[in-house]
Amino acid sequence: MTEKIIMFSDGGSRGNPGPAGIGVYIETLDKKYGEYIGEATNNVAEYAALIFGLKKLKQLLGKDKTKQYEVECYLDSELVVKQINHEYKLKEEYIQKNFIEIWNLMLDFKNVRMIHILREKNKVADAMVNEALDAREKQGNLL
Repeated sequence: MTEKIIMFSDGGSRGNPGPAGIGVYIETLDKKYGEYIGEATNNVAEYAALIFGLKKLKQLLGKDKTKQYEVECYLDSELVVKQINHEYKLKEEYIQKNFIEIWNLMLDFKNVRMIHILREKNKVADAMVNEALDAREKQGNLL
């Protein structure tokens, strides 16, 4: 029997590049993650969030069981979705490396679909990005 996992991911930076964070919401498992990732562009953060989410799923499910799962990844980055879905070319070297890492992670699951959504539909993952960035900013102000 195939089970389905719904995952939302988001990445963002304050400035482009600037302090960046990632957010992942695995709706099916009701798990939320947010992390500061250092200085990065929005695109780097979007890719980092997707990679983090797929790795986290593999860890949570156990690598022996991932082949039983179909994963629907919802992102508000049309660029990333279209690059992963082979609709846009991968020009920058860092994007090519991220694409290969994501592709290899996708092979661990029965099926993985990338779906573009409007930003308003990605509120939980977006909130996790902002929490991570706010916490880092607050920590920086205390130093």
